[in-house]
Amino acid sequence: MTSEMASNGKPIESVWDFPRPPRVERVPWRVRVVHGGLLIVDAPAAIRVLETSQPPAYYVEEQFIRLDCLRPSDHTTVCEWKGTARYADVVSGEAEATDAAWTYDDPAFGFEEIAGRWAFYAQKLDECWLDDERIEGNPGLFYGGWISANVVGPFKGGPGTADW
Repeated sequence: MTSEMASNGKPIESVWDFPRPPRVERVPWRVRVVHGGLLIVDAPAAIRVLETSQPPAYYVEEQFIRLDCLRPSDHTTVCEWKGTARYADVVSGEAEATDAAWTYDDPAFGFEEIAGRWAFYAQKLDECWLDDERIEGNPGLFYGGWISANVVGPFKGGPGTADW
């Protein structure tokens, strides 16, 4: 991390300085997710997971989520660090985003803080925000990282990056 600040007022961070294995970190940043014109998430703070080569994924507590907009999916994945994730579709009226949210019910040692919290794929949803900054999802769908003005790559996840 450098002392240089980005346009969003946060320190510039290179994903190549993020650790492996990943690190869990609490941040006092507001997280919002909008889909189909409906505010699905509005959390005053979050936990982010920092992992080499990937933009951070942000996990929010259920109390800040419109749980009626999450429809359980049969989809699961296994992360070598965090364990098994289960997924949900995000549904807002006619707008559906398949497997757009995930959670770890019983994460591996070192990741207990994210248990029961949900993260969201910015690539699949209409709008995702950190504080007052609209963020971008990382390339591809393998990772659900959020790219803000202070997070710089290159980012793993897009076509041709699987062997990095």
